[in-house]
Amino acid sequence: MHGHDPALTAAENYRAFAEEARGLSPVYEELAESVAKDGAILGFLDSVPPEKRQPNLLFAAARYLLGDPLSTGGLRTLVSQQRAELAEVMLTRRTQTNEPARCATLLPALAQLPAPLALIEVGASAGLTLLIDRYSYDYAGHRIAGRDPLAPTLRCAPRGPVPLPDRLPVITWRAGLDLNPLDVTNDGDVRWLSCMVWPGEGDREQILAAAITSARRDPPVVHRGDLLTDLPALAAQAPADATLVVFHSAVLAYVTPGGRRRFAATVRSLPAVWLSNEAPGLVPDMPVPDYQGWPFLLGRDGRMPLAFADGHGTWLHWLS
Repeated sequence: MHGHDPALTAAENYRAFAEEARGLSPVYEELAESVAKDGAILGFLDSVPPEKRQPNLLFAAARYLLGDPLSTGGLRTLVSQQRAELAEVMLTRRTQTNEPARCATLLPALAQLPAPLALIEVGASAGLTLLIDRYSYDYAGHRIAGRDPLAPTLRCAPRGPVPLPDRLPVITWRAGLDLNPLDVTNDGDVRWLSCMVWPGEGDREQILAAAITSARRDPPVVHRGDLLTDLPALAAQAPADATLVVFHSAVLAYVTPGGRRRFAATVRSLPAVWLSNEAPGLVPDMPVPDYQGWPFLLGRDGRMPLAFADGHGTWLHWLS
């Protein structure tokens, strides 16, 4: 998802991204098609490290510098006239989508655990998905009120036997871990987060803005660190009288296969429940049920598939 396949050329990666954007973001579909045929932009991409060539990163960096609307012409001008600035944004920033609506995917799994909960999110970006109990939820009419009446309501269509809770779990401690944490009180970081939302995707931008406003009133703690080395020390800080939950969404695509195995072994060694929300096949040893191209598989403890989910939390298909 949105990644960079090192086995493909830049042009092939951008054509694949255009397919992914079809029906979701016409602007990005058209831009990706144009980049795949544009020698100057492809030449620029060759000048940055392979892991920095992702369409998500290029387009977000261009919007960060140019504002919206982003066009192929604007991108070409940027590559020819502000090449160094564009490269600098791409080298210093990461694809750190912080999608609050993924909380609607995680909530039914969290609500089944013995409260109170202590949460650690790995790859937490600005920590907006740590604030699960602040948002309100609407699962096709089944409504759950959040702690912050000014925080957004997250709408998610439940499919299958989703164990919808009547109230939100009590969360007594929470912390994020990220290689490059974003700060919800920093205007540049907040603008970067909004640039990560694809243009044309309905109310995602408004939900993000409302979630950031809520987060700014009591910002979540996100520690700078590496999921492969710094998780045990952070887990040791969690209160002993709470159920510790380590969770992550759309993080393992950016970790090598060997790193994923090391990470899985680390999480399994902790006194914690592990919830993963990743593209099917990325969690080592996680069985993948009858797979029909669903974007995400929600699983528990690296072994038990719970549900298929939309990457942006708009639906959740619970497995029986």
